[in-house]
Amino acid sequence: MAKEYEEEEDSNRNSIVIKVGLIGDAQVGKTSLMVKYVEGAFDEDYIQTLGVNFLEKSVKLKDATITFSIWDLGGQKEFLRMLPLVSNDALAILFMFDLTRKSTLNSIKEWYRQAHGFNNRAIPFLIGTKYDEFIDLPFEEQAEISHQARRFAKVMQANLIFCSTSSSVNIQKIFKIIIAQIFDIKTKIPELTAVGEPLLMYRNRKS
Repeated sequence: MAKEYEEEEDSNRNSIVIKVGLIGDAQVGKTSLMVKYVEGAFDEDYIQTLGVNFLEKSVKLKDATITFSIWDLGGQKEFLRMLPLVSNDALAILFMFDLTRKSTLNSIKEWYRQAHGFNNRAIPFLIGTKYDEFIDLPFEEQAEISHQARRFAKVMQANLIFCSTSSSVNIQKIFKIIIAQIFDIKTKIPELTAVGEPLLMYRNRKS
């Protein structure tokens, strides 16, 4: 009995939960990203999140089990009152916008201000979605949006990543970088910084 208890205690000690909040306007792809990462599935016809969605995924890191507890907040303004539920205790917050709708990037200022008021310790990520559609835009438009996103990320002191759920671009890397930054592990994921590329700019916290 004592041995079983010790094994259970060791198991608990090696189990770590990382809460991640997904925040942004309606229909920017928050639920799609969450489901793609957790279940590996993509469906263009997701119903808009009404309130809060929640999924978990466990991954191995050496002898520890890391469980991502992912919280997705509906983007309509009436769900703003539920923001503390998603942002409180989060170790990372993904501020998400649609690369093909500039208005959703402009909205990030207010989302960030609100969430930062509840939790100013979470590692911020600025995530541009629908990269597969973004690359079909005129180059000038891509350059303008990329420049504005980089400017926002700098002010927010956030990691900046462009992704595509339907094309599986940078989805896994987002969560690998979250782990690396929380546990101060140096990662060798190559950065992408040129206009037209799926931008991937992050800070290695370990020298």
